[in-house]
Amino acid sequence: MPLSFAEASATTRPLHLVEADSAAGFLAGRTAAERAWLDAAGFQGALGKLVLLPGEGGAPSGAAFGLGNAADRARGRFHVARALGELPEGDWRLEGDVAAAGAEESALGWLLAQYRFTRYKSAKPSAARLVPPAGVDADLICAIAEGEALTRDLINTPASDMGPAELEAAATELAKGFGAEARVIRGDDLLTEGFPMIHAVGRASDRAPRLIDMRWGTEGPRLTLVGKGVCFDTGGLDIKPALSMGLMKKDMGGAATVLGLARMIMALGLKLRLRILIPAVENAVSGNAFRPQDVLTSRKGLTVEVNNTDAEGRLVLADALAFADEEVPDLIVSMATLTGAARVAVGPDLAPFYCDDEAIAGAILAAGAAVADPVWRMPFWTPYEALIEPTIADLDNAPAGGMAGSITAALFLRRFVTGTSRYVHFDIYGWQPKAEPARPKGGVGQGARAILAALPGIVGA
Repeated sequence: MPLSFAEASATTRPLHLVEADSAAGFLAGRTAAERAWLDAAGFQGALGKLVLLPGEGGAPSGAAFGLGNAADRARGRFHVARALGELPEGDWRLEGDVAAAGAEESALGWLLAQYRFTRYKSAKPSAARLVPPAGVDADLICAIAEGEALTRDLINTPASDMGPAELEAAATELAKGFGAEARVIRGDDLLTEGFPMIHAVGRASDRAPRLIDMRWGTEGPRLTLVGKGVCFDTGGLDIKPALSMGLMKKDMGGAATVLGLARMIMALGLKLRLRILIPAVENAVSGNAFRPQDVLTSRKGLTVEVNNTDAEGRLVLADALAFADEEVPDLIVSMATLTGAARVAVGPDLAPFYCDDEAIAGAILAAGAAVADPVWRMPFWTPYEALIEPTIADLDNAPAGGMAGSITAALFLRRFVTGTSRYVHFDIYGWQPKAEPARPKGGVGQGARAILAALPGIVGA
């Protein structure tokens, strides 16, 4: 569904944002009738408290929404989006302590809160629309919201309707919409064109594996986004238990996120030469599935001992990263729902990332904080390199011991980027386990807005 703002008109009603510390002044400035009404409702600016203000004929003339204090707001984000479910139909504008709430964050949160996944079940859209606050770049906010909506739609779609072919179709449709070019290598052609590990992981499924290669833009720095597109992950022969398999439709969350980010970049017309690489596979079980202790030879020539077929994401990403690195772009970013270890380390809300470049890492951290897209830097801890080096091959895809699982996965991927290309890896979750403001339960993008905001400082886009 389109996510958009309202136009200001004579019927636009005010939503007064009120910090707890300024509630007394706000109340003093209201009419006697409004003060009595707000006093009766116990309104003191508490975070999330919304009170409709009475108008002529019984229709609300506006509303007051509490922002609490700075410490309250630090415990979450997109607070103003909470008002959406309680406001009546109509167009609204923000007034009062807008700066404390964050004008850009509030505007984006409002649009993101309008998102509904309606492929299989109708859902009533929000009836309250927002006039963008003064000084906010409405086109930028809309582009970001539409990119995030694409990511959510792709992740929320079950594997029955989002296999490798359907992911390819989503990517090619996006490419057509923005005049991009897309090339796809499928099935056994992966072997002849030098992508043996993508083929090995995906060959057991009757839905052929593929590599999606999309390009857009003819000038500016080269940015390559690589997204893990495991459309469903059974674990392969090292099959997952049922509880662990339940959310595996989201194992293409990295691909969904880079496609959402690509949509933002293209919609905004950034001066970039953008490339998107997505290894799209289903990790299935059949007689020709790759096996534990198999040794695979990667596109880069490095050999990999398979010590767990459920650590397949790094295998398909490795071939794609090696391919990306051959072109030596200015920046490579990989995004993947890669390890449970990352969730144990930082939980579902933070997007951990790895980067050896201090300037790039700092820019991403600062951007994430500025645009309410929280990220956390993790270390490429070189002393752990020995953990990914087995006795009979160059690399081990699943080191024994269970420690530092996200770090060893990131170190594995770094082996496929030579060091000439600057590299950032995100180990995301891609799922909102319970509804929060602007984030319904289900698929969610992580890190994309932080990367977008950081791009001017990183590559000059």
